[in-house]
Amino acid sequence: MLADPVLRLGLQGPAHVVRLLLDQARAGSAEAQARLGQALLDGHGIEQDPALALRWFRLAAQAGHPMALNMVGRCLELGWGTAPNLAEAARHYRAAADAGLDWGQYNLGNLLSQGRGVPRDLPRALAWYQRAADCGHAKAMNLVGRFYEEGWVVAQNLDLAFEWFQRSALAGDFRGQCSYAAMLVRRGRRAAAAQWLLRATHTATPGFLQKIRHAVQAIPGTGFEAVLARIDQRLAAP
Repeated sequence: MLADPVLRLGLQGPAHVVRLLLDQARAGSAEAQARLGQALLDGHGIEQDPALALRWFRLAAQAGHPMALNMVGRCLELGWGTAPNLAEAARHYRAAADAGLDWGQYNLGNLLSQGRGVPRDLPRALAWYQRAADCGHAKAMNLVGRFYEEGWVVAQNLDLAFEWFQRSALAGDFRGQCSYAAMLVRRGRRAAAAQWLLRATHTATPGFLQKIRHAVQAIPGTGFEAVLARIDQRLAAP
């Protein structure tokens, strides 16, 4: 029997949505179970409870819900509400990936590329990244670009790398925007690169903002002052 979080809910806003999800989840809706699990994981509209979130994800996963399968994998990979278990995480990612979920494909590709929970297998990692990218997954697009940029298990092809980085940037991934900006700098298009770096600063994590700063400071000449100012502004924000 799952713990009853309903007494912790309010009546309006996100909490009201969670109350409705709870009713539907108890009635057996896998979609509601998956969404309730996410609310519990994020603490959105309800007190944060990763262990309870995982229990709801597991219920939805048992019904074959692709995102729930992926989220069970995330909990197992990162130790959210449970002890980490990378092999089991990979198994759940594979089930989500086989169901056609781009996030499952991307996350499985990450484990394969790093050899975490599964033997390292760059060709299979690229194949899963490619499938996710073909579904429109922006982060996967950036990693496909990295394979072509570095010549990992494929012939190096900077033109293809440029195209994949551009697709990732346009799709909104801050890492893809930085990769694309780096290629633009190499092609002498510094003003365009600066604009993409500025866009990246809006969503980049604090740690990645520091990486952008170091990369920009290593570029000879000027033209990126606004980027550095924006990074300082974001890092100084509470």
